[in-house]
Amino acid sequence: MGYVEELRKVVGHRPLILVGAVVVLVDPGGHLLLEERKFPEGLWGLPGGLMELGESTEDTAKREVLEETGLRVNGLTLMNVYSGPNHFVVAKNGDEYYVVTTAYYSNTFSGRLTVDQEESISFKFFAPEELPDKLVGSHRTVIKEFLEHHYSALIAK
Repeated sequence: MGYVEELRKVVGHRPLILVGAVVVLVDPGGHLLLEERKFPEGLWGLPGGLMELGESTEDTAKREVLEETGLRVNGLTLMNVYSGPNHFVVAKNGDEYYVVTTAYYSNTFSGRLTVDQEESISFKFFAPEELPDKLVGSHRTVIKEFLEHHYSALIAK
């Protein structure tokens, strides 16, 4: 059982502040990796998740990418930290939380892409102009910022 599940046993559905990390992974062709998620069902998003006790946000990002995709991220570049009232979530079960999300990007990763059946339906690398319409709202913001401010420099390397 993870930290959040243990905490929920104590506080119930009351609002919590949770810290997480997401990663924009870019393949050699300039395509972005997205995960077709089980939760929220039918939406695409970036690989990532919530911090466990004792982790840094970098550790969280690398662990979540590995758990969800089977890929090992070899280098991360900090992009931004997102927080505030627009990052308030109410889960289907009634749990309330504010998420502080640290976003990274990387084009250095290794391994074989595999699907974690508990969290994901599928993965696909998308060209920036072919991103799916059904994106997790906060991830749409991260991707938009990445494409506007970091994409050109990263693929030029």
